[in-house]
Amino acid sequence: MVLTDTAIRNAKPKDNKPYKVADSQGLYLLVNPTGSKLWRVKYRMNGVERKLALGAYPEITLAEARAARDAARKQLAHTIDPNAAKRQARIEANIRAGNSFASVAEELINKKGREGRAATTLEKQRWLLKLLGTDFGKRPVAEIAPQELLHELRKHERRGRLETAKQLRAFAGQVFRYAAATARAERDPAQLLQGALISPRIRHFAAITDPSEFGALLRAIDDYQGDPAVIFALRLTPHVFQRPGEIRQMEWSEVNFEKAIWELPSAKMKKREPHTVPLSKQAVVILREMRSLSGSGRYVFPSVRTRARPISDNTVNAALRRMGYSKDQMTAHGFRTSASSLLNESGKWNPDAIERALAHMVPGIIRRIYNQSVYWGERVEMAQWWSDYLEELRRGGNAPNHLGQQNAKAACRIQQKVTVDR
Repeated sequence: MVLTDTAIRNAKPKDNKPYKVADSQGLYLLVNPTGSKLWRVKYRMNGVERKLALGAYPEITLAEARAARDAARKQLAHTIDPNAAKRQARIEANIRAGNSFASVAEELINKKGREGRAATTLEKQRWLLKLLGTDFGKRPVAEIAPQELLHELRKHERRGRLETAKQLRAFAGQVFRYAAATARAERDPAQLLQGALISPRIRHFAAITDPSEFGALLRAIDDYQGDPAVIFALRLTPHVFQRPGEIRQMEWSEVNFEKAIWELPSAKMKKREPHTVPLSKQAVVILREMRSLSGSGRYVFPSVRTRARPISDNTVNAALRRMGYSKDQMTAHGFRTSASSLLNESGKWNPDAIERALAHMVPGIIRRIYNQSVYWGERVEMAQWWSDYLEELRRGGNAPNHLGQQNAKAACRIQQKVTVDR
């Protein structure tokens, strides 16, 4: 007699011991004294009786239990032990879980850390991994299809986060290629999605390039009241015009007062090449004043909450907003654009020297080495001239004498295309 759903529901525990309710072809239901009902299949392998556990009722329905029984009988027909096949499937599932997208991504990020990548880069990649979601992260990396990745990316695209979606696709591509290189995947689904996402519009950092307006900004910085670390970071930024992240993470071990230089290690640089910044007399004065406040710690501009960390990446921008400058008027990164534009407009400096001062990479190793050495003297002179010029603007003075309007405009055009990537 075969089982029915009604018979299964009516099967009650009895006599404080389990009992069987048979279906057909070796399938039966084991009813326990606790009330649990478990599916089992009885079969013989090499003359020995064995049992295969299929799961519990009602999670596994009668129809599903019969389908599992039939699958086991097919395995037996090919001399495959269903229990052995089940154990192998469990092992393979565990391997796939260990090779999930998240685990492979973490392995890749840790590898980059051992290679000396900047802490901010590693932090950003872990943030991107988190954005892809827990469910996506649990998926076996070898089984993720392009459409599955696109579904995750489109979530951010629908919210207007076009740049984030673009970065997520690039990050996922790195993970898939690493998985392929380590024999845990065969392809990069992210590569197949090129052109599938809406391209974000190139965003230029807002910056003040008018000399008189820039002078007004410098006076506003002088009047700014707040945390000393923020005040001095604001004062130093126009003089050195390096990237905001590099300035906020400046360490005292990188500052050489005797030589008047700031030496940035490759791990902190965007292009992973060391960079040396000549310090003007004004920049040295600012740093000496700050040293009396934070010189006993690691960071030049420590957080107000803990000296073990620098000020946050949005601190200078927040200060600019409090000073009345909107994000469409001026940004922390915009000081680089301001310096680039005004230095080129002066007509006094070789554009390659300005590029090198901004830590922009020029193509070719030989040319980079040449630029680093041959323009050093000019960069030292330019750093002092620039700080002197800032003092003149702060006092309400005029722009420097141009070497010719045509040359100035040509030089300016070289540098005014400063985008988000720079």
